[in-house]
Amino acid sequence: MSFDPAGFRPRHFRWDLSGKVATITLDRPERKNPLTFESYAELRDTFRALTDAPAVKAMVITGAGGNFCSGGDVHEIIGPLTRMDRSGLLDFTRMTGDLVKAMRACPQPIVAAVEGVCAGAGAIMAMASDLRIATPSAKAAFLFTRVGLSGADMGACAILPRIIGHGRAAELLFTGRSMSADEGLAWGFWNRLSDDVLADAQALAADLANGPTLAHAMTKRQLDAEWHVGIDTAIDMEAEAQADCMQTNDFRRAYEAFAAKQKPVFQGD
Repeated sequence: MSFDPAGFRPRHFRWDLSGKVATITLDRPERKNPLTFESYAELRDTFRALTDAPAVKAMVITGAGGNFCSGGDVHEIIGPLTRMDRSGLLDFTRMTGDLVKAMRACPQPIVAAVEGVCAGAGAIMAMASDLRIATPSAKAAFLFTRVGLSGADMGACAILPRIIGHGRAAELLFTGRSMSADEGLAWGFWNRLSDDVLADAQALAADLANGPTLAHAMTKRQLDAEWHVGIDTAIDMEAEAQADCMQTNDFRRAYEAFAAKQKPVFQGD
């Protein structure tokens, strides 16, 4: 798939490329930015394409109009799902899961900038991001049980406990209640709270984009890969990964800058 980040014009969300940082803005503010079948698919395809977009070094995902995302659109998704057979339902649930897989597989760090409502699939997208910044009034809710579904959606039962712990994740997934910003910060879901969440998220993404981006991609890959193995195997995997990083030009640049008492200028190679 050919992907030109500078010329990309998505149909179902806004896309902005500023330097090395791309920002996705969910843009249906009148309904708190819900997702549709089409926007799910376009988001999935976009994150997949980022694997082959070396000009993009970091990502920000946010929502327009004071909210992040209210989840799947009640009328455009929930209603039609009640009329599908199991084959159609499985096609849908696999597609939504593929969005999370694509977010985790793309090499760029993803920073979620969250304000207001962050519910259902919106909470999942925040969860699937690498870093999360929220406003003090943000509320995240994995509210699947509120519509008669399990909390086992788009990887929540695997990923959420690793971020906030099993017991806290179980409470949120069983009850569907909102997690306040203060709770989320204390539990480690939010990396920080901010009154200017988008600016801070873009600044953080820019810092990452100006860093050793091949090494960042390796860190992201290993954070996922090492979930599935024992500690001894993980240590061996990290030995291989770090040896690869030690062969990069960025590693050499860092040494030369240190020796010259200067700040390294990383170039991602």
